[in-house]
Amino acid sequence: VQLQASGGGLVQAGDSVRLSCAASGRSLSSYVVAWFRQAPGKEREFVSAIRRSQGATYYADSVKGRFTISRDNAKNTVSLQMNSLKPEDTAVYYCAADTGTILSSIRDIGGYDYWGQGTLVTVSS
Repeated sequence: VQLQASGGGLVQAGDSVRLSCAASGRSLSSYVVAWFRQAPGKEREFVSAIRRSQGATYYADSVKGRFTISRDNAKNTVSLQMNSLKPEDTAVYYCAADTGTILSSIRDIGGYDYWGQGTLVTVSS
């Protein structure tokens, strides 16, 4: 499966942004899909994940209550709605997918074989 992340941009603190991860080649409904982010000078970190078939969702503590992950199987996309953005949310956001991600690895970079190219979100104070 090929993944394409989009929707990033420059916003102000408190604004909202919606990222989209579009898939080609396979149906995303068969995949666990996650969002990770990497801020300048920092390691890539887990943001959110959604299991197959509109399954359970998972969030990093830093985004819980502000971000929402969802699927649109008709459009073969997974979105990340980001509200109440903070400057510390500034990062390149990557979507990732895998068919075999187990629950214990759902927050791990190593749990995903397929990655999109990333989209930059910059939040100004």
